[in-house]
Amino acid sequence: MTKLLMRALAGETLPTPPIWMMRQAGRYLPEYRATREKAGDFLSLCYNPELAAEVTLQPIRRFGFDAAILFADILLVPQALGADLWFVTGEGPRLSTIEGEEDFAKLGGKDDIHDTLGPVYETVRILSRELPAETALIGFAGAPWTVATYMVAGRGTSDQGPAHALKDTNRDLFTRLIDKITDATIEYLSKQVEAGAETVKIFDSWAGSLKGRDFDDFALEPTKRIIAELKARHPGLPIIAFPREAGERYIGFHKATGADCVAVDNSVSADWVAKHVQPDGCVQGNLASSHMVTGGQALVDEAQAITRALRGGPHIFNLGHGITPDADPDNVARMIEAVRTA
Repeated sequence: MTKLLMRALAGETLPTPPIWMMRQAGRYLPEYRATREKAGDFLSLCYNPELAAEVTLQPIRRFGFDAAILFADILLVPQALGADLWFVTGEGPRLSTIEGEEDFAKLGGKDDIHDTLGPVYETVRILSRELPAETALIGFAGAPWTVATYMVAGRGTSDQGPAHALKDTNRDLFTRLIDKITDATIEYLSKQVEAGAETVKIFDSWAGSLKGRDFDDFALEPTKRIIAELKARHPGLPIIAFPREAGERYIGFHKATGADCVAVDNSVSADWVAKHVQPDGCVQGNLASSHMVTGGQALVDEAQAITRALRGGPHIFNLGHGITPDADPDNVARMIEAVRTA
């Protein structure tokens, strides 16, 4: 029997959508926190294949999701390209910055990344052996624009201002940075597929801050190039794209990029998605992650409303963004039951 997630990605309309959750392996689970403590720190966990596989499997054992997503981080690619990467407890990632030609020249190329990223591929191999037969395995990477925002600023920012400034003052350099990340991302995702990932997702968490030509050049085109190259190397590989907060630019994103599924955030309604995005192919989303904290009947009602709104076409149920550390695991179970009984 073909896995539910793969059937939805192939365009099949199912009576009950497959379910998984962004950041489903994470700090809201006590078993994750225990494993991370054993690893020592976040990066050590990412680069320990046995422990990274363990935290990937934990939510599958607990909740029976239809898919597991590889536990890693989008900033491993810039580290593999030569950027310094470290995590500040309670504050998040820090990177050495790309501010001009001299910084850019220090970066390596796409062929230099695999020694660093080898443990990630081993995690995928472990998962492909150990996941239940009915559970699909998703690989992933950050989209070039989103990764670039961290590489330019050296950290996450509320408005991606440093990346916008570099883009606006030195478009040639910024374009070359995007191209370098794009090339590396193709190699990284291709290796994940070779190791056993059945589908991959491209996370463009900050796509919504790009407008007009910038959206075309730095969100749409790199995603299109990654998808085209991966499909050339791996015929039949389904790919999920997530240009978060793209708004009206969600419309036509399947056709413009070649994505099999477009994930949508919760700033757009499921009814709008059904009308404007789902006719082009599978959609994924889009329950507000805040429901995983607050729970209650509102969670049940909204999860079922989304399920009903998107029942007329291929749909993968998910959150509109990643689950937060303050979420209650009992609310995750409640969400799954609500979707499966809608």
